[in-house]
Amino acid sequence: MTDLDDLDRAFLRALSQEAGVSAGELGRRFGLSQPAAWRRVRRLEEAGVLAGRRVEVDRAALGFGVTVFLGVKLATRGRVSLEDFERAVTAIPEVQVVQHVLGLFDYRLRVVARDIADFERVLRRRIMTLPGVGTVEANVLLTEERRPGPLG
Repeated sequence: MTDLDDLDRAFLRALSQEAGVSAGELGRRFGLSQPAAWRRVRRLEEAGVLAGRRVEVDRAALGFGVTVFLGVKLATRGRVSLEDFERAVTAIPEVQVVQHVLGLFDYRLRVVARDIADFERVLRRRIMTLPGVGTVEANVLLTEERRPGPLG
């Protein structure tokens, strides 16, 4: 675990809210020069604390108005079955996230679709035909709130 000071935490909060903020702007916000702010960000990256910066895409603006979380329980157990399932499910473009979980289901998937009819097509033609799929439970996302996380 890397030791973080208050300024490191402030940098991480700022970057988590706006990934594209420049080192110059961070420096102005927190009373540092641009080179000092850049070195601090670089140190956080090298320590593995800052693992990357992402662009958030508005799925609805691209025509993907439905998000569904699927719980998938595999019908068969065994390492080959897990690997086959993971390889096949990651090839489906509508599946945005694949999580291998412990509990009632073996996997949790985040699936996007244009509408419910499109989701049904993806479910029937792509997901239900994957190797080893047994039980599937769907939960349609109604709203989503972004929480600031452990850094406040």
